[in-house]
Amino acid sequence: MANPFVWVELHTPDPEKSKSFYQKLFAWHLKEVPLGPGATYTMIDVGEGTGGGVMHSPDTPSRWLAYVLVDDVGTATKAAEALGGKVVHGRTEVPGFGWLSVIADPGGAVLGLWQRKS
Repeated sequence: MANPFVWVELHTPDPEKSKSFYQKLFAWHLKEVPLGPGATYTMIDVGEGTGGGVMHSPDTPSRWLAYVLVDDVGTATKAAEALGGKVVHGRTEVPGFGWLSVIADPGGAVLGLWQRKS
């Protein structure tokens, strides 16, 4: 597959509750990564398969967001828009890791796009 799913991310207003649930259910290994003053991101290590993360999202209901690998986030985001999709979150750098954007297809389904740092 040219553009595989490479990451899944849980956005939740209560990360501690969610992390406790999934860690007990699946025995996932969780690692906190500092993002700046008072903010962290939780990396999910599942062993084999696609990993992911948990992030605090106070103003939205809990939801999972899948990311697809692309060669160039900017180009893929523009192509999605040209094909009738909507840009939910424009190209953003994740320092040291790569770039992401979030799009919605014409039916409203949301998907993340991910470009690894070379």
